[in-house]
This record gives sequence, structure tokens and C-alpha cells, in this order.
Amino acid sequence: MQTTSIQRRLIAVVVISQLLLAAGLVSVAVYFTRRQLRNAFDVGLQGRAMSIAALVRYSEEERPSLIFEGDLVPPSLQPGHPDLYEVTTPGGRLIARSPSWPQDLDARWEGEGDRAEFSLGPEKYRGLRLQNVPVLDREGDKPSSDFLTVTYAAPTAEMSRAVVHAGIYTGLASLLLLCIAVFLAIWAVRRGLKPLADLAASAAQISTSNWELRPSEAAQRTSELAPLTQAMTAMLDGLHRAFTQQREFLANAAHELKTPVAILKSTLQSLLQLPRTAEEYRTGLEDALDDMARLEKLLHSMLRLARAEQWAAGNLRRDLESVDVAATCQMAVARLRPVADERHVKIQLNTDGAVFLQADADDLELVWSNLLQNAVRFSPVGGSVQLRVHANGQRGYVEVHDSGPGIPQSELPHVFERFHRGDASRARNTGGYGLGLAISKALIEAYGGSITPMSRVGEGTTMIVSLPFKP
Repeated sequence: MQTTSIQRRLIAVVVISQLLLAAGLVSVAVYFTRRQLRNAFDVGLQGRAMSIAALVRYSEEERPSLIFEGDLVPPSLQPGHPDLYEVTTPGGRLIARSPSWPQDLDARWEGEGDRAEFSLGPEKYRGLRLQNVPVLDREGDKPSSDFLTVTYAAPTAEMSRAVVHAGIYTGLASLLLLCIAVFLAIWAVRRGLKPLADLAASAAQISTSNWELRPSEAAQRTSELAPLTQAMTAMLDGLHRAFTQQREFLANAAHELKTPVAILKSTLQSLLQLPRTAEEYRTGLEDALDDMARLEKLLHSMLRLARAEQWAAGNLRRDLESVDVAATCQMAVARLRPVADERHVKIQLNTDGAVFLQADADDLELVWSNLLQNAVRFSPVGGSVQLRVHANGQRGYVEVHDSGPGIPQSELPHVFERFHRGDASRARNTGGYGLGLAISKALIEAYGGSITPMSRVGEGTTMIVSLPFKP
């Protein structure tokens, strides 16, 4: 798979943006320069046209007529390229015209209003036409009713050259600024990505023997990397816990399996060492079957826990129906009633109505059975266990409270660990293999809920299960 570089992308974005900025700057500079020069050129054309109009005067003959003093025409705006002018009356009578005036200028005149641009060979001209200009040189104080139409045009080569020079100078300045900006961008991007490179180098040192992420000081000070650092730290902590739990699970499973297997092996070996009677063989085989039953129960619990964790992780799909949580609690109470009666422990079930959940009734019944079994086991003889089902908002709650000795605060964080039991011994008479609460927690979390232990030494223990329910 082809790799990409964030650094190259960022630098490319900066270069492209600076190029667009430079192109826009050159375009704007050329546009405004051309506009300002053209306005100034039009003002100059208007002044020249009025100068030409001022050269028209009345003759000194008895019959007044308009004459043009051509020897006083001002020099051209651009040396070597003559200006063009024409003076006529509104009726079309020609009064004066420059020597180089083209005969087909009217056909070349392309523009709107009194301003136009046209070409004479390789030379481009810009012209201005003034309408109804009065004769400035009047005869005495007598007002004149004669008006003039003055057309004046001059070459635009100098103006075009000035616009080109402005574009070139602006482009060179933009190019210089572009080089400086690219240099600064490369330096800033490399410096800005260095904390990320340091973080990657620190992450590369993570291994099964080193789970600690040691980000550099620059990475810790970078606000954009803080969420990534926190997420990586949390992920590594989770992986470390999962790895440790998996390793402990294998060790504990091997230890738990070793005991019934060793007992079963010892029983069978004892049957083979000496000749036995039929009754002795029967007794030995029954003991072996009991050990096999305990081994089967342990394996079944381990498989149930593995399936629950896979389902919680989203690796398994199940078609679930709406189940009344209170009904599953009643079935669990009915299952544990004989055990409670044997210990003279009273189980009380209180419900505030039906609480429905998309779940498997067997899963929920197993959870309540595990919680009730622990509560009955640790309650004193003649004690009581309270099971309460109620709802609050969009959450349903199931609380199991016993009257046992309670759990020390130091043990509460570990009660849901696999193969964990409060007493240090692993004798079978302590009851169970330490998987009941782990299975219950995995199933509750698979349904989007949570289970929280609350306990005080000498006051009993309460397990609070919170589940999202459908009203």
C-alpha cells in the first residue's frame, strides 16, 4: 500500500495557498493599476481635447466663421507616435483634423459612450469624444451659439507598459514572499510535527514487558496531542489489564483444573493398585463421577464467561426479545429457595412493577441466581436476603442486599475478577470457583448495564445492577 506524508501534504497546502494568494495579489494589482492609469489617461485626453477646442476661434472677417490655429497644437503624449484629433460641428462640418487621422475611424471606434479603444496597425489607441463644446475664443462679448464636437485619441503603449511593469514587480515581490513563506512553513511544519514523531517513537517502545507510554515534554505541552496521548494511555492501560487478566486467567484456570484432575487421577489410581470388591469399585467410580461433575461445572462456567465477554465486545449477534426483569427475578428466587431454606435464610422479593429489557431470560436468571447464591452463602443462619426491582427514568435497577459480614473496602475493586475469592484458601468447601460474579458482570455489561458493589464490614453487602429498559 502506498504511504502518504502529513508533512508533505501540509507543505503542499501551504505552497498552493501561497500561489493562489500570489496570483490573486498580482491580478488585483494589475486590475487596479490599469484602472487608475486609464482614469488618469482619460483625464489627460480630456485636457488635450479641451486644448484643441481652445484653438478654434472666430475669423476677423465680416462674416464670422470658425478657424483653427493648427500651429499651436500641443505635442503628442507619446513621442514618436502622433496623437489623433478631429474638430467638427454638430452638423458634421469639419473644422480641423490631425494629419494622421484615419478615414475609417468611425468604423474602428469600438466602445460605449464617448470613450473607445481601437487599433491603427500595431499601435493601440484610446479615444475620447466631447460633445457640445462651446467655442471658447468668442468675438467680443457677443455670446456664440456655435458648439463643437472634439475627438481626441492617443496611443496606450506607455500605459500598457506601465501595467505590465506593475504586474511584473508585484509578481516578483509575491514570488519572494512565497519563497519566504514556504521556507517558514517547512520549518514550522517540521518543528510542529516533531512532538508527534517523539510520541510515535515512545509508542514504538511499548511491548509486553513495557506498557508505560513516556511522551516527551513537547508532546505533553502540545494541546492537539493531549487527547491522543490520553487516549493512547487509556488504551494501553486497558490492554495491560486485559493482558494481565488473560495471563492470570490461564494460571488460575490451570490451578483450578489441576485440583479436580489430580483428585480424579488419584481416585482411579487407587482403584487399580489393589484388587477391590464390586462395592469398592462402585464407590470409587461414584467419587470419580463427582469430580468429573465439578470439572464439567468449571468448564461450563469458563465457556459461559468467554461467550459473555465475546458478546459484550460485539463479536456475537443474538436475536433478543423483550423480557420482564421481575419475572426472571422470581424464577431465580424459586431456584435458590431450597438452598436458602437449608440455611434458614429468608429471601424477600419486592417489585415496583414490570421492567422490560431486550435480553435473554436465561442470562438474567443466571445473573440473579449468582448474586442470590453469594448473598445466601454469606448471610448468617436465620438471616435474610432482600431482592428489589424498581425503575427510575429510563433505567431499571435490581438490588440484592444480604445481612452478611460485609466486604472490606480493599476487596471491593476485586470482587468481579475471575477466580477471585475473599478468603485466601482455594478449598472447594468455600463454594464455587470464583467465576459467578465475573460472569454476572460480563452479562450485565453486554446488555449495556452496570453492576456496583456497596458494602460495609458488619452491615452486609448490596449489589446494585443498573439496566436500560423499555417503558
